[in-house]
Amino acid sequence: MVRAFVAIELSDEVRESLRAAQDRLRMSTARLSLVNPALAHITLKFLGEVEEERIGAVEDALRGVRGRSYALTVGGVGGNNPRRPRVVWCAVDDGGETARLANTVEKALGPLGFPREKRAFTPHVTLARVKEFDPSLLESVQDLAATGMGTCTIDRIALKKSTLTPKGPVYETLLEVPLGEE
Repeated sequence: MVRAFVAIELSDEVRESLRAAQDRLRMSTARLSLVNPALAHITLKFLGEVEEERIGAVEDALRGVRGRSYALTVGGVGGNNPRRPRVVWCAVDDGGETARLANTVEKALGPLGFPREKRAFTPHVTLARVKEFDPSLLESVQDLAATGMGTCTIDRIALKKSTLTPKGPVYETLLEVPLGEE
């Protein structure tokens, strides 16, 4: 079995800004599990555990995904709950392009038996998961709310393999699909 997901990658410049934001989050006394900025991405579709013999069909379906390159701006820091977040993330401004791309991926993988997400897709970049909340976290998040993390060009999607280890996930790119014109 392969634990897999479809994602878009962020530029090194954006990832460096995420690292700086995490330094500010560390000033809070909340217990956080920080995402390694080198692994930061935007998940378009989480596939879960996929039988190895089905990976080829997934790759073939993704090769058929069409879209166009677009600019994506990673914005300020927020969370899934403004009063007591369990996840701290950065918002994304892209004119709806990532949501359209996620929908295209959903359509491509649907015939293979991957169910559509029930929740509306909201593109975001996860910075941290809150293991133990402390009100000081809200101050750190508020300080970063208006801080932009940068802009990058999205010109491909990637099928990623995720191996969970005690030191965190290890990602391997199984396939990259360049976005051409629709």
